[in-house]
Amino acid sequence: MESQIMPKNPTPTEPVCPYCGHASRQVNGKIIYPHRPDLYDKWFYQCAPCEAYVGCHPGTERPLGRLANVELRQAKIAAHAAFDPLWQSRHAHRRDAYAWLAEQLGIAVKHCHIGQFDIDQCRRVVVVCTSVTIERGI
Repeated sequence: MESQIMPKNPTPTEPVCPYCGHASRQVNGKIIYPHRPDLYDKWFYQCAPCEAYVGCHPGTERPLGRLANVELRQAKIAAHAAFDPLWQSRHAHRRDAYAWLAEQLGIAVKHCHIGQFDIDQCRRVVVVCTSVTIERGI
């Protein structure tokens, strides 16, 4: 039987669930996305009772962001949908676009990552980026 939980090596501490306060566990994509065989070999941290999870950087056990429930995942999707066209349309390099976004949000560039944002920050991203998209006709 194929393992669906990552074998334990010396690993970083599993992220604590911001919703219930319990440690998450590392699982593979078959647990998170049973209908997506193309994601079975990806790793995630999951808090099953809260339906919160976060993916890991490829080839690592390092989370891509913070554990997110359904509402926060939807907010992050909306934030990326508003932000990504600004750099994907070649109007700016990704790094420059994040620097611009950090300035708009009044945060340090090193803290400007949609994967780490809360719902309110994601909503602000949508507002800021939508206005720029409209101005530039992107």
